[in-house]
Amino acid sequence: MFRTHTNGELNIQNLDQNVTLSGWVQTIRDKGFMMWIDLRDRYGITQLVFDADRSSAELLENAHKLGREFVIQIEGKVIERVSKNPKIPTGEIEILVEKLTILNQSEVPPFTIEDQTDGGEELRMKYRYLDIRRNPVKDKLIFRHKMAQKVRNYLSAQDFIEVETPVLIKSTPEGARDFVVPSRMNPGQFYALPQSPQTFKQLLMIGGMDRYFQIVKCFRDEDLRADRQPEFTQIDCEMAFVEQEDVLQIFEGMTATLLKGIAGKEFGKFPRMTFADAMQKYGNDKPDIRFGMEFVEVNELVKGKDFKIFDDADLIVGINVEGCAEYTRKQIDELIDWVKRPQIGANGMIWIKFQNDGTVTSSVNKFYNEEDLKKITEKFGAKAGDLIFLMSGNENKVRAQLSALRMELGNRLGLRNPKEFAPLWVIDFPLLEWDEETNRYHAMHHPFTSPKPEDVHLLKTDPGKARANAYDLILNGNEIGGGSVRIFDKDLQAKMFNLLGFTKEDAEAQFGFLMNAFQYGAPPHAGLALGFDRLVAILDGNEVIRDYIAFPKNNSGRDVMIDAPSPIADEQLTELALKVELKD
Repeated sequence: MFRTHTNGELNIQNLDQNVTLSGWVQTIRDKGFMMWIDLRDRYGITQLVFDADRSSAELLENAHKLGREFVIQIEGKVIERVSKNPKIPTGEIEILVEKLTILNQSEVPPFTIEDQTDGGEELRMKYRYLDIRRNPVKDKLIFRHKMAQKVRNYLSAQDFIEVETPVLIKSTPEGARDFVVPSRMNPGQFYALPQSPQTFKQLLMIGGMDRYFQIVKCFRDEDLRADRQPEFTQIDCEMAFVEQEDVLQIFEGMTATLLKGIAGKEFGKFPRMTFADAMQKYGNDKPDIRFGMEFVEVNELVKGKDFKIFDDADLIVGINVEGCAEYTRKQIDELIDWVKRPQIGANGMIWIKFQNDGTVTSSVNKFYNEEDLKKITEKFGAKAGDLIFLMSGNENKVRAQLSALRMELGNRLGLRNPKEFAPLWVIDFPLLEWDEETNRYHAMHHPFTSPKPEDVHLLKTDPGKARANAYDLILNGNEIGGGSVRIFDKDLQAKMFNLLGFTKEDAEAQFGFLMNAFQYGAPPHAGLALGFDRLVAILDGNEVIRDYIAFPKNNSGRDVMIDAPSPIADEQLTELALKVELKD
């Protein structure tokens, strides 16, 4: 056998035992007459020792041939270390090597395989198989595995059945861009890789599998960022004979179970907030509620004072930054420049300081006297030592700009503690949103989301005011999951397709299989999907998902390790009916 023990399990209780270990050479400390080698596997590190007094000349000679990342096997005796290392589980012992076998040699690695490496991100992605040997990456993949096991155990205990759905499906026009796959056997026709198993899980409900889940790969051909990859994993779930409350209770329970395992504390009932309230109080539909700075609107207090910027604005809204009245002009100007960046797009920002001595001053003292300013501070509930920032302009734009500022200040002031968790349900989203470019409605979630029962009548009279029977699960300012009660009535689904601009023919071509299934006894059903990569990252105190994926893509959607995507041979293009002959 290659090993009797792993490199993380031997301790003082194993003294004088003969053992066999295998692994990679982490470090070599060579004194000539004596050598120490750290042997690593995914379980830990064990120190090996060779010396001229106790090791044969041949063994010592072979040990001198070793290099970093050589794969070796040793046999030897567990002895007590003279210089102990309390930082590792094996730090009280070492192995006096009696036999050494080199299983495989290694080139000098392009970066150090240590927790603090000298390799840049692109280099480490190119040699990802080496990066995985480092503890920070290895531990994240193990953490991901443990979370997946907890999810499976929880859902299985709730009578969910894991069912695999197809990967080669039909392309649909809604949502993000599909990745498409040409069919050799059907020239000129294409499969799509699923953005979600949405229609299949609804069909499973019609099939009587009343509680389904799947930890499933999904694909979206869209621009990338730190928390987004072209292929990602989601916890996909669907339930039959349920209402919104049933879904929320099940997945609140699952999330609380995961959070308890991480944070070690019980989480009570998750707070709930309507979409309208989230936008009004925080300027976005995924607010981080670990800290305050709720928006306060002050139109009635600031208009009519001959300050044109405010008088011409749709909305004047601000936040109170507690304890920051001592910010210098330089610090404030830097924040004003920050909101003026193209990514935020603000024209500027007004500040009001409630000084520690009780006086109030601002950047607009020319237009507002101290009495005016004190009324504003009262509206905010500010106290001495606080700093107020006001922004104005188009309502939707200014809310988004102030939201970005709020999150930036939360980061700068250390209010977004990654070890603190604040889950939240956001409910009652708009069902539809109007797109000026296409001059039609788009589904806020997807075309199968049901309107709230009390809003169904609005589909005839005022569709834009209809609310969706939908819900998002937010954690620390990130959307980690979303879902809805589905339409299960054929006529209502046809009405929804019509509102979204589908002709009868288009709807039949795209979703005829689902509409046909509705004719055979579709039960009431609802579901939810959680972004597993993002959930795992946040639970581990991060927001960048890349390190929690074994072989991720870079920001250009490329796998630099295997050099994909890449061209394919002309013969393959011809076989797939994709090769175009150029004419003179």
